[in-house]
Amino acid sequence: MHATQILDYIPAHQPVFRKLNEEWIMQFFTMEAPDYQMLDEPQRYILEPGGAILMAEYQGALVGTCALLNEGHGVFELAKMAVSPAVQGLGIGYTLGKAAVVKARELGARQVELLSNSRLVPALALYRKLGFRHVPVPASPYQRTDVKMVLDM
Repeated sequence: MHATQILDYIPAHQPVFRKLNEEWIMQFFTMEAPDYQMLDEPQRYILEPGGAILMAEYQGALVGTCALLNEGHGVFELAKMAVSPAVQGLGIGYTLGKAAVVKARELGARQVELLSNSRLVPALALYRKLGFRHVPVPASPYQRTDVKMVLDM
């Protein structure tokens, strides 16, 4: 049994960060301008504004990722969460999600929010398991957004 290790992002992870996210986005939707910005330049759009990226390693391979976007005033957005289809169902997403909540606390979060889509049933179940609750959906830069959830810290 191999344990999942959660790693802090380093620039060498960018190609995998992009590939994992592009894979799930293209399976269900189309890539949009904010996707390209964050996936092509995570340092500029995620890390420099005070966010974080986590990577999941399983059996020596990077198989999952998620980001925390600093929205200001103690609010972070859980975003760009992806797990390789080859290892889905092994609890890697839950391990990543729990690590993201811990990281958000370390960064001073009072609330973590996320934007998603009602078609992503397993992801929504995972978010509920992590303690997120549904709230009204605001205007979003993503056409695919029809779900918003929050977790009060």
